[in-house]
Amino acid sequence: MDRRHAVYEWFRINRFIVDLTATCLLILLFGPVYLLADRPWLSLLSCSLLIPLAWRRTRPAAAAGVVILVCLIQWAVGAEPVAGQIAVPLVIYATAAYGPAWASRTVLIAGLVGGIMLTTRLYSTTVESGIMGLTIGALYTVLIWMLVLVSWTLGDLTRVRRLQLQALEDRTRRLEVEQLQERKLAAADERSHIAREMHDIVAHSLSVIITQADGARYAAAAKPELATEALATIAATGRDSLGEMRRLLGVLRSDDDSPTRPQPRLSDLDELLLGFRAATLQVAFEQIGIPRRALPAGAELTAYRIIQEALTNVMKHAGPKATAGVTLTWQARGLQLDIVDDGRGAAADPPAAGGGNGLLGMGERVSLYDGSLTAGPEQGGGFRVSAFIPYSEA
Repeated sequence: MDRRHAVYEWFRINRFIVDLTATCLLILLFGPVYLLADRPWLSLLSCSLLIPLAWRRTRPAAAAGVVILVCLIQWAVGAEPVAGQIAVPLVIYATAAYGPAWASRTVLIAGLVGGIMLTTRLYSTTVESGIMGLTIGALYTVLIWMLVLVSWTLGDLTRVRRLQLQALEDRTRRLEVEQLQERKLAAADERSHIAREMHDIVAHSLSVIITQADGARYAAAAKPELATEALATIAATGRDSLGEMRRLLGVLRSDDDSPTRPQPRLSDLDELLLGFRAATLQVAFEQIGIPRRALPAGAELTAYRIIQEALTNVMKHAGPKATAGVTLTWQARGLQLDIVDDGRGAAADPPAAGGGNGLLGMGERVSLYDGSLTAGPEQGGGFRVSAFIPYSEA
């Protein structure tokens, strides 16, 4: 199964090589036939119709144009149909399947008109005049039209299926990026909870240790047994705290990226935006002004997470064709962040459009640096997330 899939992928990727090989086989099959009958003109005409098939999928509009031009020359000089005429239904199919919409409509009309031109030329002579000639001409016209319509319909169905597969692939990429960003945000929130737990453990343990150490120092001379108890309490508290810290640090070490990869900062925004663009979300980025001084690492991480969370919400709630814009404005007092999309966020409830818990998490992050955050639907459609992180606590 894997080998068949690999062969299919090779044929799909190397379209020109495949089409060129097939064209060479058709030329060898239908080209030299007329040379044996000492009719080189028809052999050249047949090859001229077949050669453009080498570009029928890579440049379908150009290939169709060449075939139509050769057919018009053939009709103008009154040449008889040749074996290379098989290129006509093939190029109609390829243009309908792989060409632009205007080229698809053009080859359909050209094929229908060409059928009329061919039959009127062949059956308008005096030999085939009268009712019999008109009947045969009409019959041949209908047969040619059926061939053209079948070729075009098959090509159009192939186009629809190809576009559906492409849409599924784009959706899969979007979901993968969305899940990746959600996992990163979840991991960041978990680290925040762990950091708060470690803060509580260390603060409580140190308070106990300091209190007991002060008591042991004063009691060492008068009541040595109390000093011994205090030292035992200090040792027990230290061991318990060490065990808790090892447990929490073990959770942090379970992330393969944590020992080697630092927390993201504003300089890593390009990589973040590339990930969203790879998922077909159109994101415009603009940075206005120059920072008066650098924000601390925690503030930059907060700005990074706000942008990440806001763009993830755009992918989840704004619709498949929504676009977003990220603007960083360095003001005299700090950094202003604006993330705006043109999706359907205004049509939904604000919590749903903005991510609910995600908004609360953003607000908590910003509040640690005395900043502010606002989020809500835009007038006329879309959703905006704005945050300000001042220099004051940097």
